[in-house]
Amino acid sequence: MGDPAGVGPMITAAAWGALKDDPSLAFYVIGAPALYRERCAVQAISSPEEAVATFGTALPVLSVGDLPAITPGKPDPSVAPAIVSAIETGVAHVRAGKAAGLVTNPINKALLYGAGFRHPGHTEFVAELCRPEGGEPLRPVMMLTGGGLRVALATIHQSLASVPGSLTHENLVELGTIVHAALKTDFGIEKPRIAFTGLNPHAGEAGEIGREEIEIINPAAATLRSRNIDISDARPGDTVFAEALSGAYDAVIAMTHDQGLIPVKTLDFWGGVNMTLGLPIVRTSPDHGTGYDAAAAGTARPDSLIAAIRSAAMVARNRIGK
Repeated sequence: MGDPAGVGPMITAAAWGALKDDPSLAFYVIGAPALYRERCAVQAISSPEEAVATFGTALPVLSVGDLPAITPGKPDPSVAPAIVSAIETGVAHVRAGKAAGLVTNPINKALLYGAGFRHPGHTEFVAELCRPEGGEPLRPVMMLTGGGLRVALATIHQSLASVPGSLTHENLVELGTIVHAALKTDFGIEKPRIAFTGLNPHAGEAGEIGREEIEIINPAAATLRSRNIDISDARPGDTVFAEALSGAYDAVIAMTHDQGLIPVKTLDFWGGVNMTLGLPIVRTSPDHGTGYDAAAAGTARPDSLIAAIRSAAMVARNRIGK
């Protein structure tokens, strides 16, 4: 359900209204039935198996327990345990094969800290829940899709000043390997073509305005090519996205958060999707936050959530070869 005081309830009800006639996109909500009853027909369910039969006539909701009265736009810390429980339940259902994928509505992680949430973000929490018992931590990779682009990020929520020190040969090789595998299994691309962006303007101009390309990015690309992964050396950030749109690349790996997200959000501000690669489960989410102001005003648009549901269904089908 995400944060129930945010746009989650509104866009979920709207997404059900848009998709209810397509049984291949049937979904259920882990939340509280009362959140949706003023917005659409609702049917409380007790197990995921009931969702498909219900979906065409009412939004199936599997309850995480009673919530206090929710005012849209006004977050309530007392619901933090229920938000965390909904995420844990969703991951458990997908891992157990009760659902094909997980679509997460936005959360406010600051609201969750009082409930024991200690992760950098939603994605890291999902990755930890997917971690095999006694196994090594997973490396979740954020990929944004929209406007004809697929963009993975080498660094996410950190200062620009800290980015150069975060880029390593090892991490970029691991990242390129994960993106390559996901393009094949999740997107059904037989021979993926990937581009690295440069960190510096003009990809460093042969070291004249930065050496990260020469010393880190290009050697990582060479290692990946030695492993039969089709990936470019660092390409200038001001041209590589146009190259991808023209068909030269199936995905771009951007070095910084804004470098990668600006083109996606410019091309498709409302319909972008956040996809998590490198996990044993399918996980997508809308490419926006809780939107408390939009929730209070009743102006939230469901485009990104609808796209996230469609993307999760597409990946799930590709993973099982259907």
